[in-house]
Amino acid sequence: MPVINMDDLTDKDKAVMQVDQLKKEILLERAKTSKCCEEITEYIQAGEEGDILLKGMPEDKNPFKDLKGGCVIC
Repeated sequence: MPVINMDDLTDKDKAVMQVDQLKKEILLERAKTSKCCEEITEYIQAGEEGDILLKGMPEDKNPFKDLKGGCVIC
């Protein structure tokens, strides 16, 4: 896809490009925000059981816990 320098275009060319873009956008199916929010909430609640950020990590599976019996060099 060639790069177009907008400064080199005439006002008519810019208007034609804008109309073409609007024609493409009008064909897109829109979803209501309330419906999208409901779907996102359901998705988050469905994965809530296994979410480490919400439930925390069990101590036996935590790779970052302090190791016992560490070596100290004096």
